[in-house]
Amino acid sequence: MLSAHSPFLGGTPTPTRRTTPTPRRHRPLSISSSSPPSDPLTTFGRLLWGRSLPPTPLISLARSSWSSAWHLMMRQLAPSTPSGSYSRPSSPFPSVPAHYLTSRPLRLHLYAAFSCPWAHRTLLVRALRSLESLIPVSLVVPGRDGLWEFESPDYPGGCRTLRDVYALRPGGYDGRSTVPMLWDSELRDVVCNESYGIVEFFNALDSGGDDLAPDHLRRQIEHWNAIVYPKINNGVYRCGFAQSQEAYDAAASELFAAMDAIEEHLSSSRYLCGDTLTLADVCLFTTLIRFDLVYNVLFRCTKKKLVEYPNLHGYTRDIYQMPKVADTCHFGAIVDSYYGTLFPLNPSGIRPLLPDSASEAELLSKPHNRESLSSIRRDLLPQAA
Repeated sequence: MLSAHSPFLGGTPTPTRRTTPTPRRHRPLSISSSSPPSDPLTTFGRLLWGRSLPPTPLISLARSSWSSAWHLMMRQLAPSTPSGSYSRPSSPFPSVPAHYLTSRPLRLHLYAAFSCPWAHRTLLVRALRSLESLIPVSLVVPGRDGLWEFESPDYPGGCRTLRDVYALRPGGYDGRSTVPMLWDSELRDVVCNESYGIVEFFNALDSGGDDLAPDHLRRQIEHWNAIVYPKINNGVYRCGFAQSQEAYDAAASELFAAMDAIEEHLSSSRYLCGDTLTLADVCLFTTLIRFDLVYNVLFRCTKKKLVEYPNLHGYTRDIYQMPKVADTCHFGAIVDSYYGTLFPLNPSGIRPLLPDSASEAELLSKPHNRESLSSIRRDLLPQAA
């Protein structure tokens, strides 16, 4: 208790006798209440081994356990060959039966997602072919449990996930519930869940849009598809889902060799098949539009960015600026889906600092000047006598 003459209360202090202070003993450093607050795991770790690194056996055990768990999850997410190469599962409903081309009324419904490149193909062809009124669409988003789900139940019966819709088909369904999926609303059955089968069907329907696979370009389209699908469309996934160094090296080598070859081709050709936009361009575009945002970073396709390819990037801008195309490109959904839900590739869920959607759209809206290639090709054609 302070006295009446305490210097802290004012007044004259009482004289005191000087004494020699007793030396203090140095106590060992301990975690005290004055230390910065830490989480329970950090506190437990410091109690075990102080501030040094965990012991080597523990590091080895953790590394081995994480590696085993990672390979187990990857084999479910991305089936692989014995060498560790990603092997995309085939679609159980690969094509649309021919009778749907003449069926009227056409009671078909498309299920798709803005984030998925395969579903993006179908949304893009639906828009380019002006099929919006003929083919209604419902959009799904990736859920935390890995299932495609509706943001709000919009299907008769109140289905929460796309798997619930698949399960409505006669006999049920226990396979992968993937997008895109074309559904027969009358028969309540899956018509097709292979993206290229759906876009070929959309292109064959009578509509007001341009034909994206004219007969005289069919062989060229097949030629480019045989390069673009395995080496670029699926090639980026073979890089990201590779489960061995050898598998990754092979996939990355094929990917960038194909991109280099197409970069050279596009120096003298506006589109893959000349002056006409085709299904081959649609398939390439939906991968390119995601390349720098996702595949370059998350899938380790790091040798070059798309912006480092002048012709490929100009080609992407050319297609992006076509009527209706930009409306199918949702960059926020792409980033959220890949970085937020592919847990084995990004277990922390942390999203890297990337250009925002407005910046990406602004970049893709810059002049491309690729229409000049069409003029050059016309000038080179032999003139009629």
